[in-house]
Amino acid sequence: MHEYVANISLRKHMYAVESAMRSYARKFGEDENKWGIVGLLHDFDYERWPDAPAHPVEGSKILRQLGYPEDVVYAILSHADYIAECPRVSLLDKALYACDELCGFIVACAHVRPTKLAGLEHKSVQKKLKNPNFAAAVSRGDIDRGARELGVEMDTHIGFCIQALREISDTLFPDQADAK
Repeated sequence: MHEYVANISLRKHMYAVESAMRSYARKFGEDENKWGIVGLLHDFDYERWPDAPAHPVEGSKILRQLGYPEDVVYAILSHADYIAECPRVSLLDKALYACDELCGFIVACAHVRPTKLAGLEHKSVQKKLKNPNFAAAVSRGDIDRGARELGVEMDTHIGFCIQALREISDTLFPDQADAK
């Protein structure tokens, strides 16, 4: 990942999605390492190919050359709505889609709080979701669709992802860790 991603914010996003995916893997009794890799690598090609459909198509070619399993490659491809030939079918595919935008949004919510993730509740995130000017680049439709496809209630999903991100709070907010 570090070979392809120099942007620290993008790396942190990838770590956040990895953490949420690992937590969901534990919840669903799935392979935590595989799910973590999917979360970690889902945007590894974004700096080189930020435009659709190059991202994630170009990255999938690299992952295949490196010998990643096809279900890992497919899940990463399926997180892009514009790749019609890769609909989300597996629980892995659906979890990645459900975690991607939401993790970015939760981190944005935490950034504007003095205590970051500590004490952040799903109600606060829900309130921010209703404000189209806050983190405007984050697709509210993708967040909603992701929870529905995964079959989880939005409040539960948000709370679950907040808890997963708290596990890596020092990575996401290193300045906050120094203040402890």
